[in-house]
Amino acid sequence: MEIGQIFADVLKMEGHEYETITDGRYGLEMVLKNNYDVILLDMCMPDYSGMDFLLDLKTKQSSEVRKVIIITNLELDEYQTKFLTDLGVCSIHQKPVSIQYLLSKILPMEGKNQRRFKVDSI
Repeated sequence: MEIGQIFADVLKMEGHEYETITDGRYGLEMVLKNNYDVILLDMCMPDYSGMDFLLDLKTKQSSEVRKVIIITNLELDEYQTKFLTDLGVCSIHQKPVSIQYLLSKILPMEGKNQRRFKVDSI
């Protein structure tokens, strides 16, 4: 079972809405159309990287960057990590990451009335 599906199942059991999108460009389009509480982002997506997604999001709707939690296999050096945090992402986590740990980071971010999550290719 893919980790995105596991997150979907766990969040749905908790009463949250959750969308999994594996196409970064479509993910950006969805973020621009919807008001998600949290955006889980994999930096390694085919044809349109997580960095492409972030830079386009920063240009088109910069307030949404603060909702991004990065989950990656990439070993980011201190300069890359600083660049991403200066860009405004919420947090950065190295795979593998436990669902319990990630939920502890996600659930405090959710809005009082909105319980919608989106993930790009975890």
